[in-house]
Amino acid sequence: MTTIQLTDVVKDIKGKRIIDHVSLEMESGKVVGLKGVNGSGKTMLMRLICGLIVPTSGSITINGKRLGKDITFPESVGILIENPAFLDAYSGFENLKLLASIKNRIGAEKIREVIALVGLDPNDKKKYRKYSLGMKQRLGIAAAVMEEPDIVVLDEPTNALDSNGVEMFKKVLQREKERGALVIISCHDLSTLQELSDEIYLMESGALRPYSGEE
Repeated sequence: MTTIQLTDVVKDIKGKRIIDHVSLEMESGKVVGLKGVNGSGKTMLMRLICGLIVPTSGSITINGKRLGKDITFPESVGILIENPAFLDAYSGFENLKLLASIKNRIGAEKIREVIALVGLDPNDKKKYRKYSLGMKQRLGIAAAVMEEPDIVVLDEPTNALDSNGVEMFKKVLQREKERGALVIISCHDLSTLQELSDEIYLMESGALRPYSGEE
């Protein structure tokens, strides 16, 4: 069981309040959706949960370990925040193989499997710089889930995906949920968010509250 506990989290940047006293508890096996307009604080909240930035005040604990104190980053997390970024001169497979070599948890066969899962060709030698935006997004999703992390954080994962890509993503997300991951997603398409999420929270001016379905 993976649990994330945010307690009265505040983030100020240059005197401006970006995250405003957010408290939230999440657990594995669920998809938690974040809804809000651009600039509402969704991406910043995801960065905080991933340990990429630290709160001004309040605390974030993962399985009882406090981020920034007991651990620097979540011990098992896959991330796609904003635009995916890979090495232009490498193929998709080469990029994922390089990433996988950091922890050395998966081999070439698993990498090929996840590339195929997101609808790309594992044997394609095309360099990343020649990928379309949709292909780049698919590779970013593959990178986030390939090591089967306990926590998966996906910021606008359907960006640049066509209808087939959105259907692919839904299948990937269902697979992540079924294996027991805690998935946190933001999505501009409310119907997709409602279809995929067990819980939806509305973010407005850095504050978070349960989404009633009426906004």
